Amino acid sequence: MYLHTGCQIAVSPDTKCFAVDWLGVEVTRATLGIIGMGSIGYKVAQRARAFNMKILYHNRNRRRKEEEEAVGAHYCAKMEDLLQQSDFVMLVVNLTPETHKLIGKKELGLMKPTATLINISRGAVIDQDALVEALQNKVIRAAALDVTHPEPLPRDHPLLNLSNVIITPHIGTATVQAIRMMAEEAIANMLAVLNGQPIPSEVFPK
Repeated sequence: MYLHTGCQIAVSPDTKCFAVDWLGVEVTRATLGIIGMGSIGYKVAQRARAFNMKILYHNRNRRRKEEEEAVGAHYCAKMEDLLQQSDFVMLVVNLTPETHKLIGKKELGLMKPTATLINISRGAVIDQDALVEALQNKVIRAAALDVTHPEPLPRDHPLLNLSNVIITPHIGTATVQAIRMMAEEAIANMLAVLNGQPIPSEVFPK
């Protein structure tokens, strides 16, 4: 949030000086709540540990004890407990009927007023109307969205005019290396099918 706005201030032709009381929020030792602890959520936890973050997670299935200990993650059986305790809440779930609008007015109301909501999953996991209201009324501090519903948002969508939200165009995997790896994995799966071999990345294993 501050990086984006700070960049605009730094390059603005109207800037004469930099404010000394313009302060951001530390992630070090903050509490990160990860909703969805699959392979991607777990990699997020590995990276967050490097910042000495306290890591909470909510998932359909609890991770093995040794996996939790490896990243210092604590399991929350109830998502509500995670929402109430976290400084940053990150959504890393698949979009299913169960996760559609998983985060709505009630859930946003449980979050700290100083908390930031981060969505790297799918836009429809959040009730965007409720999010707009929460951001406008300072129910939560901020949101960072790599995904929206739809993509791109209509140019008159209220999310685009809020100062406490960052929106990026679904670029979480948009690197040369990641796209190459995805292409190589897709080719490996196609070759396996053509050769009658087990599919390495089968989505719904038999």
